[in-house]
Amino acid sequence: MTDAVLVTGAFGLVGSSTVKRLAADGRRVVATDLDIPANRKAAEKLPPGVEVQYADLTDPAAVDALVAAVAPAAIIHLAAVIPPFIYMRRELAEKVNVGAMGSLLAAAEKQPTRPRFVLASSIAVYGARNPHTHPDVLTADTPLNPADVYGAHKVAAEALVRASTLDWVILRLGGVLTVDPAAYMKMDNLYFEGVLPVDGRIQTVDVRDVARAFAAATTANAVGETLLIGGDDTHRLVQGDVAPAMAAAMGLVGGLPTGLKGDPARDDDWFNTDWMDTSRAQEVLKYQHHSWPEMLIETANKAGVSRHLLRVVAPLTKAIFTRRAAYHGRIEPYADPWGAIAAKWADPRPDGGKP
Repeated sequence: MTDAVLVTGAFGLVGSSTVKRLAADGRRVVATDLDIPANRKAAEKLPPGVEVQYADLTDPAAVDALVAAVAPAAIIHLAAVIPPFIYMRRELAEKVNVGAMGSLLAAAEKQPTRPRFVLASSIAVYGARNPHTHPDVLTADTPLNPADVYGAHKVAAEALVRASTLDWVILRLGGVLTVDPAAYMKMDNLYFEGVLPVDGRIQTVDVRDVARAFAAATTANAVGETLLIGGDDTHRLVQGDVAPAMAAAMGLVGGLPTGLKGDPARDDDWFNTDWMDTSRAQEVLKYQHHSWPEMLIETANKAGVSRHLLRVVAPLTKAIFTRRAAYHGRIEPYADPWGAIAAKWADPRPDGGKP
């Protein structure tokens, strides 16, 4: 047994930030992810002292060897296939999101001293949230009702963790954001944001605060708890305010089209986001350090001189994004997020639309 923390999915948005947080805290970190060129390049930017062990977590033998070699004190499991790409790669996603979980837990249970297991879950486990019929905020006890395959995978993963013999902590994440402008320049991400009801409630959180939460969860007095991870109350927003505010901070003032509201009469036509009660998570993890206004200011500062150029081209980008938006030319008054996702990628429902 060592004092190492094993972080899976270490080169993703949350993973890379978590590795940096642990290293800054003076922890011994072993980062693991797939051995692909992009991850090799990312590994070059890791803090000094971070060890990298490449592994395919869908291979049980490789997982056994990894866990036995590291003998970690804690495992932070972040590796996952997420929306929207999960909808197109359903079989692979199940192997990663559920199958790899089982292999990791089994390997951890074989250790002479069993590590604490910290799982990255999601508020997608609660399913579609119509604010007109669900005015309450999410809590750890809110009934689970996943509306898509991602939420269903997280429900299954949580069940595996709870059934294990390990000490565990489950963190259900809200809308994770970064102040890095480059992260928002992907058309698929913009399209995905555009299909969601603009009046849907969402609680965002800075990825650096998420990293603090994961680092703290490896030692905090929270074993056996499910904690909701969102930003402070300034992060309680509606979906239609998030992307335009971030775009404006980067200089694209008015550079994004306006989406559609959700149908108040149809609970199923909303997305997997809502406000949440983070009081217990903040009490034990003390992770909330970056407010929403502070994130916008920092994003603007990082954009630098490019803000002036983006402000000039904002009308053009709005015209381009409007023509490419999911609801362009649509005459129906309300958003249809699941229908738009199915049309663009694949059926998102847990059963994939099978009878």
